[in-house]
Amino acid sequence: MALGGKLMRWSRVFGALTTALAACGDPQSFVLPAPDAGEPPAPFRYTEERAPCADRNPLRNVYFGDLHVHTRFSFDAYFWETRADPSDAYRFAKGEPIRIPPSDATGQPSQTVRLARALDFAAVTDHAEFLGEISTCDMPGQPGFDSTFCQNYRALDADAFLALGTSLTSPSPPRQAEVCDESECQSVTRNVWQRIAEANDAAYDRSSACSFTTLHGYEWSGNTDFRNLHRNVIFRNGQIPDRPVSYYDALTPEQLWARLDTLCEDVGPECQVLAIPHNSNLSNGGMFSPVYPGAETLSDEREQAALRARVEPLVETFQHKGNSECTPSISGIIGAPDELCRFEEIVGNNEDCGDEIGNLGILGMGCVSRHDYVRNALLLGMAEEERLGVNPHRYGFIGSTDTHNATAGAAEENDYDGHVGNEEDTAAERLGPGFAQPSGIIGNPGGLAGVWALENSRDGIFDALARRETFTTSGTRIAPRLFGGWGFEPNLCNDPKMLEKAYESGVPMGATLPARGGAMAPTLIAAALRDAAGEVPLQRLQIVKGWISANGDSRYEVFDVAGEADNGATVDDSTCTPSGSGFDSLCNVWTDPDFDPARPAFYYLRVVENPTCRWSWRQCLQFTSGDLPQGCARTDIPHTIQEMAWSSPIWYTPPS
Repeated sequence: MALGGKLMRWSRVFGALTTALAACGDPQSFVLPAPDAGEPPAPFRYTEERAPCADRNPLRNVYFGDLHVHTRFSFDAYFWETRADPSDAYRFAKGEPIRIPPSDATGQPSQTVRLARALDFAAVTDHAEFLGEISTCDMPGQPGFDSTFCQNYRALDADAFLALGTSLTSPSPPRQAEVCDESECQSVTRNVWQRIAEANDAAYDRSSACSFTTLHGYEWSGNTDFRNLHRNVIFRNGQIPDRPVSYYDALTPEQLWARLDTLCEDVGPECQVLAIPHNSNLSNGGMFSPVYPGAETLSDEREQAALRARVEPLVETFQHKGNSECTPSISGIIGAPDELCRFEEIVGNNEDCGDEIGNLGILGMGCVSRHDYVRNALLLGMAEEERLGVNPHRYGFIGSTDTHNATAGAAEENDYDGHVGNEEDTAAERLGPGFAQPSGIIGNPGGLAGVWALENSRDGIFDALARRETFTTSGTRIAPRLFGGWGFEPNLCNDPKMLEKAYESGVPMGATLPARGGAMAPTLIAAALRDAAGEVPLQRLQIVKGWISANGDSRYEVFDVAGEADNGATVDDSTCTPSGSGFDSLCNVWTDPDFDPARPAFYYLRVVENPTCRWSWRQCLQFTSGDLPQGCARTDIPHTIQEMAWSSPIWYTPPS
């Protein structure tokens, strides 16, 4: 069967779809399989008015999106001359052209860009901080428009930009009082937030076609001591607060979780919200360190861990500022070297933080900690669950771009125009050292968020996010699937009813294995289809296992479970022409050979493509030897990469 046919069969009509849908009855009430072990099935329903989706699949459809997108309303994007607004970002996500820097003589963006393949869903997540200040500086007639600060900011004065950026590193952040006082800033913020919401609603397809979904969101941008602690905040539907919770309202992640945990009580009965930490690789140990500020007892720590688990079911593991899955050779974690952890690694040569928390990570500087990486956070979460009875780090995975050009989903290696406005608006600049953050040649086009959802509506997508049936890609559109159970048949990959049986007797990515009964070890169905529109085959599937040993050590092991690591695939360095064999699809039923039923464990799937040219080398080849940018000679930047996808984990928890 052709690859396109396989993808359609898998994601939309696998098995007896027609029969299953016919049995659903009311199209607005369909019971999903349980999202986690021991939990009852949750009925699907719409929480806002819309037409029922015509394409509804009880075995889940695959959808690709971007939940980390900045427009002109973000203080940094505006400074980098991005003038596209949320409406433009959604037009771009749907495949329409927009304009980005460089600016022309009138100060307007002059470069036209277009997404080769439309997204299924997206969220504009402008920084909550300074929505009032920047909009005041951008709107003639506002009381602070003619202030010295606003004049300097409109002139793109670096000191004005740094005044805002550095305030987010302070535990007592100052305001720009000459622009607006607290009340005025909040009033303008409410107005801008409403404009963003209107753009979200205008772009959302509420018809039965369900062609495109928008989610309301923003970014909380705490950088205390220059450590990245950022979270993207995503809402289920249009029941949202009158303004976002910013760093000025919540100075710590703990304060943010507390605000979000009660926020919906004042908004409406259908309000739901979650937070997504990102760029833990730049947090100097601050993102996942086992500290509980203000907790005086074990009960206090348990309560704080449970709060975090409620608010943060997901983590963004890949984006244009690097890979946060793992880093090799870090202290405190036991396992064989995993060289694929070097993939788009930003700060791998920095000093090891050990058990300390450092600073300057948001600048790509300072020490690196095991608590900066998601794999290690999963291990820590299991250790904390043994100590507290609650796992604060039971994360599902997503990726996104973090574009500051409003170019939602612009993650293709072969068509990368940068994500940092006028700092990356030419190939020579993109191949340079970057500015104000890890960007330039060490950056990358970013990733995508993948979900397996019943349908492409706000409720369908949010349900998938909440139950963690999600995955990350490095920008490619690989479609991975992972199921766990206690007795999957060895030949299930060849069964046309594989998905029905997997959901019936097991759990999908993001869930916890049910009670094992008399089974000896868990079995996992690991499968993937290559990017349907690309030309790059899959090379292999890997299962990454993490566990806590009997003596309390944090351990991991990587298993190749399908495909061939040494398949001979290569790339012609002078032309970027790939060669070698690979796979359109891979699938295997794998049993853990070293399972210990007394010890907690997790498993996630990593899918690896054949090698291709990195975006930077593709663009280096556009230059002649005489005008080659200096970055093209860097030996620490690879010419080729192997793009990947990562499923959310499946957990095993021993009986208490």
